[in-house]
Amino acid sequence: MHSGLYEKVVHGGRIPPGGEGALQDYSDFSANFNPFPPEFDWIPDPELLSKYPDDTYEQLREGYARLVGRQADEICVGNGSVEIIRTFCHVTVKPGMPVSIDTPTFGEYALSARLAGGHIHETGARVKFVCNPNNPTGRLIPRSGLMEMIRAAETEGHLLFVDEAFIDLSDPAQSVADVRTENAFVLRSLTKAFSVPGIRFGFGCGDPGLIECMEVMRPPWTVNTFAESFALEALHHYDQLEESRRLITREREWLCTAFREEGIRFDASGTNFILLHCDRPAAAVTTAMRAAGILVRDCTSFGLPEAIRVAVRRREENRMLVEALRSCVR
Repeated sequence: MHSGLYEKVVHGGRIPPGGEGALQDYSDFSANFNPFPPEFDWIPDPELLSKYPDDTYEQLREGYARLVGRQADEICVGNGSVEIIRTFCHVTVKPGMPVSIDTPTFGEYALSARLAGGHIHETGARVKFVCNPNNPTGRLIPRSGLMEMIRAAETEGHLLFVDEAFIDLSDPAQSVADVRTENAFVLRSLTKAFSVPGIRFGFGCGDPGLIECMEVMRPPWTVNTFAESFALEALHHYDQLEESRRLITREREWLCTAFREEGIRFDASGTNFILLHCDRPAAAVTTAMRAAGILVRDCTSFGLPEAIRVAVRRREENRMLVEALRSCVR
């Protein structure tokens, strides 16, 4: 395969080309992590480094199955959500197969589908992707809307992939992770909710036959022992995310009020980030914001060349964001 056919997807949480300093030198609004993560003691046992993980991940799969109301054979695991997206596509997308992806959205769906030989096309799609809440718009589709999509998938005979990476920071009541059907697969992530990008762990929920195929396709031992240990401990603290959601809602509403007062256009969001419309090239805005010590996500790669995405953070940082936007967006 010629490397020039594909390019890696752009993500937030990094210093853009031409930037100076280290990531910790900036207030990072470019990556969407929980600004109020659950706090608990977790010290990885160094002895775990001398052992292979149990590649069946039985304890992990059972624990996360209970979390979403499924059985262990309906759960797959992976080294972050992107590995699961790749694995899903290699199992379900055949060469030449049409795949439907509503845009703008997370770029890894299209890249993973193309790497598996599929092509992006609305007509006759056998696999459809939906991100809920959507990245980068923040739009949350209610459970009733997702159920309509699932029923359509069952009627039309296609497979619906639902990415719920941000649902724990939005409204878990709208999740469809508990819905048992051969026509839907639901992805979940630990990274965003617990603000642990260094711990690569995601899990998926689907029909046992699909899950078995994905577990075979997944390379062995992809979830390392430290990640497994953290993911098991995190299971005891999901109830603390209710407070995270309350505080995120408070801060999001504060930001939206400030944006209205400043005349900054934005999309209504149901989660911990907001899409802003700049009415000028996003690249210029991100450069100016970086000079002010703030990283924001240039949404040009999403097909939105005059939009940026900003995370919802704590009040002190949110004030800094609004102050910087006052001079940079106009």
